[in-house]
Amino acid sequence: MSINSSNPSHIPNSSNTIIIIPARMASTRLPGKPLADICGMPMIAQVWQRGIEAKIGKVLVAAAEDEIANAVRQVGGDAILTDANLASGSDRVAQALKMRDPDRQFEYIVNLQGDLPTIDPKAIRACLGAFLTYDADITTLVAKIDSEEELANPNVVKAMTQFAAGASTALASDFVREIPDQTPPPFWHHIGIYGYRRAALEKFVSLPVSAREQSRSLEQMRALDNQMTIAVSRVDVVPFGVDTSDDLNHARQVLAQKTKQET
Repeated sequence: MSINSSNPSHIPNSSNTIIIIPARMASTRLPGKPLADICGMPMIAQVWQRGIEAKIGKVLVAAAEDEIANAVRQVGGDAILTDANLASGSDRVAQALKMRDPDRQFEYIVNLQGDLPTIDPKAIRACLGAFLTYDADITTLVAKIDSEEELANPNVVKAMTQFAAGASTALASDFVREIPDQTPPPFWHHIGIYGYRRAALEKFVSLPVSAREQSRSLEQMRALDNQMTIAVSRVDVVPFGVDTSDDLNHARQVLAQKTKQET
């Protein structure tokens, strides 16, 4: 399934790629978290900054509320207001893309979660790496699971995949919360950042919720259940997501240390 990388239009580059960060104020564990201050900037602005640092194309915040859009614009970022009642981040990304790019300049889209303020920009770039190897519909990230606690945690989604010797990309065959019996290691922690070909994103959001998506509460199963292909790239570290006040404090410490090291 290798692609013809000799044609620049068929590989991601800064002219045909956009990072879209969906964000909304509603959060059961940490309400209003996109606007939570982290080292003098709202969290959503920190994530926008990580997207800029990835240097793979335009960066756009798809906001469900004016407060989020205004916070991004105040730091010089680009934001667009989307329907607050959309069902998912994927729907928000697709609507923002349609609104911002009716002329279809952007062929590759990265859906970057808005609660990853400490993500390494290299990981964002890696999300597109599998497109250089596979003619896949969707790409995403995985990291090796090294602890029994992580392996047993149903909140850690596992990607079922096998890497060839020396390879950093592969195709995913399944996504599960519990590893099936007799499955040999290594096991892979799925990281919920997605790269899409534009046509694949448009197809994905038009499809109904699939049976396995509903039973597992895993949106990516909709793609596999409709014969869409998902390729994965390996990274070394699972990005730290902010879901609680403790997480928020940890993110503040990490970015404060990063700022100190850079000055």
